[in-house]
Amino acid sequence: MIRHNFVTIADLNKDEIMYLIQMAAEFEKHPNRELLKGKIVATLFYEPSTRTRLSFETAANRLGAKVIGFSDAKASSVSKGETLKDTILMVSNYADVIAMRHHIEGAAQYASEVAPVPIINAGDGAHMHPSQCLLDLYSIYKTQGTLENLNIYLVGDLKYGRTVHSLITAMRHFNPTFHFIAPKELAMPNEYKLYCKENNIKFFEHTAFNDKVIADADILYMTRVQKERFSDLMEYERVKNVYILKRSMLKSAKDNMKILHPLPRVNEIAYDVDDDPHAYYIQQAQNGLYAREAIFCHVLGISLDEVKADTTIID
Repeated sequence: MIRHNFVTIADLNKDEIMYLIQMAAEFEKHPNRELLKGKIVATLFYEPSTRTRLSFETAANRLGAKVIGFSDAKASSVSKGETLKDTILMVSNYADVIAMRHHIEGAAQYASEVAPVPIINAGDGAHMHPSQCLLDLYSIYKTQGTLENLNIYLVGDLKYGRTVHSLITAMRHFNPTFHFIAPKELAMPNEYKLYCKENNIKFFEHTAFNDKVIADADILYMTRVQKERFSDLMEYERVKNVYILKRSMLKSAKDNMKILHPLPRVNEIAYDVDDDPHAYYIQQAQNGLYAREAIFCHVLGISLDEVKADTTIID
């Protein structure tokens, strides 16, 4: 049984991504199983989270595992000065796998280097969010029937948005065309534009956001301007409401186009969009359960064949 860490989506090749998408599809058919019966999952959230933490914990529970951990570092020994290394080593005594979110970029990678159990990165600063990326890929695949040759429009906070950074990295295998829509203060960092060039990923940059600009989108990926990433609150106030998606902007949208958002939203998607057939962000969040079930099995060495042959399904 080979165990793995799940720290960055960059570690996965094309076949491995499709393998995990197939596994997520199996869990969507039957999410309640006992594949992890007797296992302990630790969720260590040094940053606030709703969907990510709850979907990881729900995934663990639906697979028969028990969950320990914290949702507020202030309620742990971190508040007493305990180092990340010591926390990880201590929790590793009690758990079979650790899912962690941390405000410092690279924290999950460091944890994976010191932990004797698999580490799952549930988001590290503005760097990566690989589990969100897998559920995004699964959502794109479900709605488009493919990951190949898609026009993907990324809108809003592209500077600090770890979800869009992860998505660019994963999509390098599938010949996408990206459109980056952001104010100059929140433009895609040069390192990711350089990454696109090095991997022959086509991209275009825009500052305008209107129905004509997004008319050719297959996927419209909205993001929240993240107040918590700003050291200058005046800068945040200047850009927080720059791009708001309104239903009237969808009049020229392609029939297959779907709107994704990693959530939570603030006001970047108007509520009248929720009832539009292009809206998919609530279903996208639900897909997080199936993707994270697949991740748990992957890191603990449970194969797709074992999932397909599983007889512990609980309907």
